[in-house]
Amino acid sequence: MNPPLPLLLLLAAILLAGCSPQADAPAKRQAEVSSTTAPATIAPSPVRDEAKSLNEAVAPPPAPTLPASRPAEARMKVQDAKLGSAIAGSGAAVQSRELDGLRAPGEPTDREQYAHQEENPVKRVTEQPVSTFSIDVDTGSYANVRRFLNEGRLPPRDAVRVEEMINYFDYDYPLPDGQKPPFRVSTELAPTPWNPKTRLLAIGVKGYEVPKTRLPPANLVFLIDVSGSMNAPDKLGLLKPALKLLVRQLRPEDKVAIAVYAGAAGMVLEPTPGSQQGQIEAALDRLSAGGSTNGGAGIQLAYNLARDGFVKDGVNRVIIATDGDFNVGTVNFEALKNLVETQRKSGVALTTLGFGTGNYNDQLMEQLADAGNGNYAYIDTLQEANKTLVEQMSATLLTIARDVKIQIEFNPALVEEYRLIGYENRVLRREDFSNDAVDAGDIGAGHTVTALYEIALKGSGGALTEPLRYGQPTVDVPAAGEELAFLRLRYKQPDADNSQLLEWPIRREQVIPEWRETSERFRFAAAVAGFGQLLRGGRYTGSFGYDDVLTLAREARGTDPYGYRGEFLKLVSLAQSLDPGKGHETGQAIR
Repeated sequence: MNPPLPLLLLLAAILLAGCSPQADAPAKRQAEVSSTTAPATIAPSPVRDEAKSLNEAVAPPPAPTLPASRPAEARMKVQDAKLGSAIAGSGAAVQSRELDGLRAPGEPTDREQYAHQEENPVKRVTEQPVSTFSIDVDTGSYANVRRFLNEGRLPPRDAVRVEEMINYFDYDYPLPDGQKPPFRVSTELAPTPWNPKTRLLAIGVKGYEVPKTRLPPANLVFLIDVSGSMNAPDKLGLLKPALKLLVRQLRPEDKVAIAVYAGAAGMVLEPTPGSQQGQIEAALDRLSAGGSTNGGAGIQLAYNLARDGFVKDGVNRVIIATDGDFNVGTVNFEALKNLVETQRKSGVALTTLGFGTGNYNDQLMEQLADAGNGNYAYIDTLQEANKTLVEQMSATLLTIARDVKIQIEFNPALVEEYRLIGYENRVLRREDFSNDAVDAGDIGAGHTVTALYEIALKGSGGALTEPLRYGQPTVDVPAAGEELAFLRLRYKQPDADNSQLLEWPIRREQVIPEWRETSERFRFAAAVAGFGQLLRGGRYTGSFGYDDVLTLAREARGTDPYGYRGEFLKLVSLAQSLDPGKGHETGQAIR
């Protein structure tokens, strides 16, 4: 007797189910999760000799293919088995596979990091007459603030470093007469636009200029982050054409090497003459992103390459391009800074180029450049890359003065209070000024640096603090003379260990009675300073508002050949629309 048809169908279904690959799916999924997460819990491979093949540096197993139905918490990026193969002369691609790239549940969507800095306080001259700080030529904060505003949101207050916003612009200061000293210092003093009871002191430094064609031979190492976090159009997608802009400016006597880092570090292009632009660009084109981020190993490798190709009396520089999201190897902030501080003793400078959003580490990028005797820029557009790497190529690459420090002593007979606007993380101790072992900022060829002090003169009614009952006795004006302050500046020649001192008095007769009679550069710098302070909350700006910033900036826009000042006006208007606390009220401070 034959079994009934329904029973046969049931038996067939059971047999098919037992033979189906899906029966092993849970076990396979578990194995896949274990294999993909293993690298996060295992110490990274040590950095190998940079002259060896990248295949020897890391050799993880091939990345598994995950089923489309895999739960979201198991979806993650997996580094490919190879970082590349050929090194000698041809470059190598960093190959990676990306899974669906979705974040695990609970992972924050915004992990950007900014160092918290309280604004410089108002200081009474009778108590603290001396102010000392390191100069700063970085511009990264301005471009990053622009990125936030163009995304339709106000930047975090800690992302706004007022001095970097001011120094984003060129102020056409007078050039020095020669190369000794390598810069010229200008001062201007007039009523403060946001407080007519105080005075604004502008100190401008202009370095001598060197045309790109007259730069000494360059030994450059591009250190490029190719970890999984760089897989985005505004990261690796922008980084490649940005660096190509610099490559196309190079000459036959210049050399470029390319190193990369993800879970491990390796060289993908040995030192190549600048005349071989096609070869250099092809190496950049073959890069792709995947894996974790061992930035410390990459930094060590890049400095090794730079030292091996060191050019005496030339430009020797590592250019690191990353989002700063280091997550394996040396990840401690202070340890990374110490690593760079140690490496800078070799005479190789460091430039940091920041890219991307969401996980961007501004604090690390800015501080690494400071520690490496270099400069920091944030690249949010190809136009910004062109500004930094082409228009300002000489300033970015060639250092003309090292460890530049400014110290100003205010006369208590004539000045009651002062505050330094910005430079919060550049403030030095008084004794650091004459100590040549204390590091400070460097100036590149053609760089301009601007520092602003707001000061309250005696009897002006602009002081914010009450005098101490048991303070220092009053100084007689006749005995103190007509000097409001005394300005000192120390710097080192690029190849020197001992600093040189420059000094200038700032006299009461230099005060310009009306801010409208000041130079365009003074008024535009004041407008940018006012804008930066508003973005940080406007603690000291009173009724001064965005409309006042616009009024100042429009009248001081000048020729604006590249349109940067016109763009600034658009950003101020955009911030005004986004700021619920300020809105479109009409400011009264400068009316």
